Amino acid sequence: MTIAFISDLHLSAERPSSISLFCDFMQKSGCQLEEIYILGDLFDYWVGDDGTEALGFTPVEQALKQTTDSGTKIFFIAGNRDFLVGRAFSERTGVKIIEDKTMLELYGQRVMIAHGDQFCIDDTAYMKAREHFLNPDWQQAVLQTSIEDRINEAMNMRTKSEHTKSVNTEEIMDVNQAEIVRIFKEYDLDLMIHGHTHRPYVHQLEIDGKTCRRYVLGEWKRERSVIYANQGKYYLKK
Repeated sequence: MTIAFISDLHLSAERPSSISLFCDFMQKSGCQLEEIYILGDLFDYWVGDDGTEALGFTPVEQALKQTTDSGTKIFFIAGNRDFLVGRAFSERTGVKIIEDKTMLELYGQRVMIAHGDQFCIDDTAYMKAREHFLNPDWQQAVLQTSIEDRINEAMNMRTKSEHTKSVNTEEIMDVNQAEIVRIFKEYDLDLMIHGHTHRPYVHQLEIDGKTCRRYVLGEWKRERSVIYANQGKYYLKK
């Protein structure tokens, strides 16, 4: 059984090549996999399940549906760009939405999968904003506004995010190492897989005498970043 993990595709109609790259991956590889886990930021922004056509994401949903119809199971964890993905999207595509920091038992190992932004605790301004946009009451209020207003708000949030990246240090925007160790200990993990930081790498950690690994997925720009798991072995393709 081969499993794939992907994250941070940031699909956008403003960059048609990003959608083509994803649809090509799903068509050529998706149906050959047992399971696919999308660990957030599949979309550059998502304004609600009623905004698919307005954002130009109909081909993406069709590619997902074709893949799940073939028998491949697809799971989705919301990222900081697509936290408004909901039930209608799931019903149209066959993709199952799961919680952040989901635990998996794979090949006799305890594995946590997450988007990864919750580990960047040194970026206090972002963590405060994250608490705000994950508030169900705020989300519900946003979904009551027009699609046009939601798109404008999403673009404003994206602009602010890009500005913040340009002024913050890389260390602040990366995960906090002490927090990572704490999570590994709390959940007795063997392995963690996440995205968000756009820094693809395999980190090896020694925690209480046990060798653990943290796999970080990269973003999709001109090429794919995928972790494949098969028979207990993990491969980061970037």
